[in-house]
Amino acid sequence: MKVIKNICILGGGSWATALVKILGEQQILNIRWWLRNEDDARHINQFGHNPKYLSSVAINTRQVLALTNITEACRNADLIVLAIPGAFLHRALHQVALPTDTYYLSAIKGMVPESRQVVARYLESQHGIHPMNMAILSGPCHAEEVALEKLSYLTIASLEEEPAQAIAALLTCRYIRTSVSHDLYGAEYAAVLKNIYAIAAGIAHGLGYGDNYQAVLVASAIREMERFLDALHEVHRDVKESAYLGDLLVTAYSQFSRNRTFGTMLGKGYSVANAQLEMNMIAEGYYATDSVYTLNKELGVHMPLLEAVYHIIYGKHPVAETWNALNHHLS
Repeated sequence: MKVIKNICILGGGSWATALVKILGEQQILNIRWWLRNEDDARHINQFGHNPKYLSSVAINTRQVLALTNITEACRNADLIVLAIPGAFLHRALHQVALPTDTYYLSAIKGMVPESRQVVARYLESQHGIHPMNMAILSGPCHAEEVALEKLSYLTIASLEEEPAQAIAALLTCRYIRTSVSHDLYGAEYAAVLKNIYAIAAGIAHGLGYGDNYQAVLVASAIREMERFLDALHEVHRDVKESAYLGDLLVTAYSQFSRNRTFGTMLGKGYSVANAQLEMNMIAEGYYATDSVYTLNKELGVHMPLLEAVYHIIYGKHPVAETWNALNHHLS
């Protein structure tokens, strides 16, 4: 892998902003930042802040250039970082000729609903990006805590060691620690599944279940995740590592978790539509639930948590009744 000097970041939300901050710690990098909104890009270039997300984060405009032309942003990039919500990725990229000789890092913890694929599969099938030119960013790391420079840990998963180590070095700074993994697909699906289980944790919270119950729910969730990952892509992995269990824990419990918030609203009686209207950010687990449920029809893995969330969101089953039935499967 060639030396990384020029980086393109796609996406204008909180996680994209956090990644601009992290990568900006490496002052030798040139960063082009693509945002859809012209006013937001102009504001960033003029004032050095994202006006909509993590506005307290200072952006070095001598190092970072915000653009609204995605082709121009990607031009000559050594690394393209994807931080667009999975729900909007196809809309943003389907008419774009992405360079196939560039390395890609997906920081998206969701699926592409149009194709029901994780990002690595989508890039390969829709844009001809070879899996050897991809890495996945995972681990428990909320953007809001990055903005506060609270110590956090990230995992870079790639099929090859060298690019994973190179990207890990770029992301390492005084408040970010990194590790690498070879489990490209497992790490990505784990990042998708934990959003579904965070919705489940939120539903339980909204229904009034306590901490004792939540511990059992999360323990059941990690076992369900392990069964699914083994059926999908059986390689040696330890689901107790932070890229799996750690990310699940923070997403299920944290006040910053939009998926938990979404689930809590459902548990308290909000309709799916009203819960979505109340939130100003995407809950990736909403789209992931349908995609994983459909995929699991082929795999046939025992996934009672997934099924309960699916039936509430898409089947409009009564929440309390569905949860009472689920409780017989938890231990």
